[in-house]
Amino acid sequence: MLLTVKDLSAWLNIKPTTLYAWANQAKIPCRKIHGLIRFDQDEIHQWLASCAPARSTVGILSSPLPPQTYVERLIAAAQRDVYTPPRETRPWERKE
Repeated sequence: MLLTVKDLSAWLNIKPTTLYAWANQAKIPCRKIHGLIRFDQDEIHQWLASCAPARSTVGILSSPLPPQTYVERLIAAAQRDVYTPPRETRPWERKE
């Protein structure tokens, strides 16, 4: 049975534009029939079975955070120079 983009997007709960992009990038099995994209239901079942299940990595840090790069240190220094806490003045500012 051939599915339309609308059918498959509802079934997979993804946007039709995502399906068009995947079809254009050959990330999902599809067929073009007179310029219309159609999906074979059996091929989609096989494609879904071949996809590895997503692992939840929430709260798991696989490697320690990298040390700050030169650019990050430079940005932090610039922020310290420019931003001041409320009601604080810098020496070069005139108080009136």
